[in-house]
Amino acid sequence: MMFENFTFENPSWFWLLLAIPLAIFWYWNKRGKQTATLKISSTKGFTKSPLAQLRPLLFILKMLALVFLIIAMARPRTVDVTTKVKKTEGIDIIMAVDISASMLARDLQPNRLEALKEVANDFVVGRPNDRIGLVIYAGESYTKTPLTSDKSIIINAINDLQYTQDIQGGTAIGMGLATSVNKLKNSKAESKVIILLTDGENNAGFIDPATATQLATEYDIKTYTIGVGSNGMALSPVGIKPNGQFQYRNTEVKIDEDLLKTIAQSNGGKYFRATDNEKFQSIYEEIDALEKTEIEEFKFYNYGEKYRLFLLIAAGLLFVEFLLKYTLFRSFV
Repeated sequence: MMFENFTFENPSWFWLLLAIPLAIFWYWNKRGKQTATLKISSTKGFTKSPLAQLRPLLFILKMLALVFLIIAMARPRTVDVTTKVKKTEGIDIIMAVDISASMLARDLQPNRLEALKEVANDFVVGRPNDRIGLVIYAGESYTKTPLTSDKSIIINAINDLQYTQDIQGGTAIGMGLATSVNKLKNSKAESKVIILLTDGENNAGFIDPATATQLATEYDIKTYTIGVGSNGMALSPVGIKPNGQFQYRNTEVKIDEDLLKTIAQSNGGKYFRATDNEKFQSIYEEIDALEKTEIEEFKFYNYGEKYRLFLLIAAGLLFVEFLLKYTLFRSFV
């Protein structure tokens, strides 16, 4: 439609519309004095022309012309907005997850590993513009999912995470970090990030965490580290029963926080401690807020000026008023 998406560049002109009621009031009070009067004894010999009753039409045309003129002065126009979105190359993120047996401890509900799956899935869903990969480690490490923009692949890989005896026991933090660096070192992304999660101390693997940290720094990879576990004691697996089920006992939670802080601080990251499910959720939300892909939105405005139409209507009304005044109503004005 022609009048769709109308805006007015100078809407203050509409204040003049307040003069219209004043003009009508003035006309109503003065209309009997606008023509000359003649006193006679009788009007029986005169016939009253119906045109005299239509004389207010001239005033109405003037008022309508004034209304359209004010609208034209307010400068009506249509706006056509075109939006163009420009994204950066995004962020490449590797999630390095400890899947040692201690991740089955029940100080988080239902256990540490299941709590991780829930918050990690929410994190992945909230990163539609980034590539994400998954590295898992215990006594050794390997890539479960390379960098990909297909979030369904990552979510399925996270949901499949579980403790397995097929991977060597222990906690090889250095190897988990080094494998993650290896997956990001050739990335062309604007930002490269590792989120390394563990619930223990480095006690396995042939790569020292200090060496892996140095590699991350050399390749300009930022590392966020998360220590998972409550303070004090936690119900943790300590053995396997003959029926294959884990035997649980309260054991002391030991997390090498100094090491995790050193890894994070060496390359611009940050260390977090997840002591319960709510804290775990807030940690991933904070990382999500810290690492945002920049998206630029450009808006292009195309204005269609419409004041000419209202000027033409006002001019047309004044022309009709002038024509009627000096032709049809000439004898009555």
